[in-house]
Amino acid sequence: MENLSLTVNGEHITAEINPGTTLQKFLYDNLGLTGTKEGCGEGLCGCCTVRVDGKAVKSCIILALQARGKNVQTIEGLAEGEKLDLLQEAFLDNGAFQCGYCTPGMIMAGKAHLDENPKPSEKDVRHALSGNLCRCTGYHKIVKAILSVDQKKVMDFKK
Repeated sequence: MENLSLTVNGEHITAEINPGTTLQKFLYDNLGLTGTKEGCGEGLCGCCTVRVDGKAVKSCIILALQARGKNVQTIEGLAEGEKLDLLQEAFLDNGAFQCGYCTPGMIMAGKAHLDENPKPSEKDVRHALSGNLCRCTGYHKIVKAILSVDQKKVMDFKK
């Protein structure tokens, strides 16, 4: 067993874990953060995407111990209390989900991209999401939702 100390969704966490535990398993099984799904377990589908120190990371292919001392954000930590993040609102407003299994990973990948590139082109967004798969949609509404966030910021500012 190894000691793990990290911050998850703004909360300092200390735990003793098996050294072979992936970050996804730790978040899901140990912390009960069920938004971080395991799809393929090989880093191909993106369902397990979280942000580690602001960067999109596929949590099924890194060990939890690799996040030691880092800041991890899951879909559960994106909203502020009852107020959804602008990207979460944009997904709802644009109907950018069907079954919802990939949605947390898509949102976290989109959020990481928007933080790096607040005014992306459609091509930029599609490239940023290239490691996240959705079997239900044609990605159009997902891309539209991410692109709409800049417009939402302008509208929220005018309120």
